[in-house]
Amino acid sequence: MNDQYIEQRNGGYYIKDTRISLDSVVYAYLSGASPEHIVESFPLLTLEQVNGGIAYYEAHREAIDRYLKDSETEFETLRQTTRVANPTLRKKLEEARAQLEVEPRS
Repeated sequence: MNDQYIEQRNGGYYIKDTRISLDSVVYAYLSGASPEHIVESFPLLTLEQVNGGIAYYEAHREAIDRYLKDSETEFETLRQTTRVANPTLRKKLEEARAQLEVEPRS
């Protein structure tokens, strides 16, 4: 991959020399966030890096969209597997979530 702003490592795409995934920038962009707002959300990034990430996405939209869809599918499969493999943990998490909903926040 020959790109100034994006690098591929550990099976994912990242803003070069950071731990911030291209996924994070792309999802914010697709949600309508401006590059300036994305920089506010990820203050370790410069406006140039965000614009470079968006440009990379636009130039490789089909491949990145496929990568994002595959990642979502993989996450959902893992989530379902974990639910089945750990019903006790799942029950405790649901109980904790329900408790948070009924307790007033201070």
